[in-house]
Amino acid sequence: MIIPHYGATTLAELLPGLAAHLGVPSYDSDPLALPDAQRYVLIVIDGLGDQLVRRAIRQAPYLAGLLDRARTITSGVPSTTVTSLTCLGTGMPPGRHGMVGWTARVPQTREILNHLFWESAIDPEAYQALPTIFDRASAAGVATTTVSLDRFTGSGLTRAALRGAEFRGFRDEDDLEGRAAMVARAAQRGQRSLVYAYERRLDHAGHAHGVSSHDWHGALTDADALCRAIRDRLDDDVRMIITGDHGMIDIPDDHRIVIEDDPELDAGVTDVAGEGRFRQLYVDHDRPEAVAARWRDRLGDRAWVRTRDEAIEDGWFGPVDESIKERYGHVVAAFRDDWAGMTRRMEREMGLIGMHGSLTEAEMIVPLFVD
Repeated sequence: MIIPHYGATTLAELLPGLAAHLGVPSYDSDPLALPDAQRYVLIVIDGLGDQLVRRAIRQAPYLAGLLDRARTITSGVPSTTVTSLTCLGTGMPPGRHGMVGWTARVPQTREILNHLFWESAIDPEAYQALPTIFDRASAAGVATTTVSLDRFTGSGLTRAALRGAEFRGFRDEDDLEGRAAMVARAAQRGQRSLVYAYERRLDHAGHAHGVSSHDWHGALTDADALCRAIRDRLDDDVRMIITGDHGMIDIPDDHRIVIEDDPELDAGVTDVAGEGRFRQLYVDHDRPEAVAARWRDRLGDRAWVRTRDEAIEDGWFGPVDESIKERYGHVVAAFRDDWAGMTRRMEREMGLIGMHGSLTEAEMIVPLFVD
């Protein structure tokens, strides 16, 4: 089990460290000891776990050249895009920013909110009200830019986690040279600049085909080629940093436990959220301790099961604000090895091969490359 060292070696420390180098007020230290510069490009490759990239490094020749001086950091808990990108964007642990997983129950409305698709009338900027690093850097005169898919402009997740940067969108993900040129132009804006570039196809290949598939390895090669194309276009005074938001594990069909098909697991559970590797259970008509005990008895060493209070005490989410606490399930289950807890309430997840969200090394640890 990997419990993040919040405030020291997680994704939440990355942008605050860059902000300190860029002279943004309120940021005066860099826990990750990143190189000093006045221009930075940060590339986040969705699904780039450290174990995965090391295992397949022959498919990534550019990253291979950086591997000997690469370091590692961790995602927050759960190890999932929504939580990780909000840790990154706000510089805060999950218990402070409140984007607590792929899906979660909203205390005020009791709806299950999918933070990635944001099919809700809830205002993202009210739901996640903390300022972002981009907000503060822009206010301090740093030219901040996001380069990402055009359709993410103004999305719920963009507004909640990454607002404050000028958004420059592209439509063709395969146009690596065009994307690289956009990043390079953005890096030359102003006297100081910070560019965030997002690459998603590795994660999609893993979910759809698995991390051992030809498709996943091809997506890694493409992501590597994008990084090289960007570096080739950047001036020497620009420092480029590459990381991931989580890793991934392939889940065999016979290691998928469907909650609704198991009376012991389904008993006393009002709502189910989270994702297959990190289930959040909302318990309105039973004792959370009783539900947790049944899950522990049923799953044994296939999952780490905690009540919400136990997980908070163990430091899974960092310090948790009272206004955020009720977003977490009364019981949480982080699956071990290659097991998952599936729910028929979320048909979208039933067809996934690669999954993430739990506290294993394969999911939690991401690389930190600097060039």
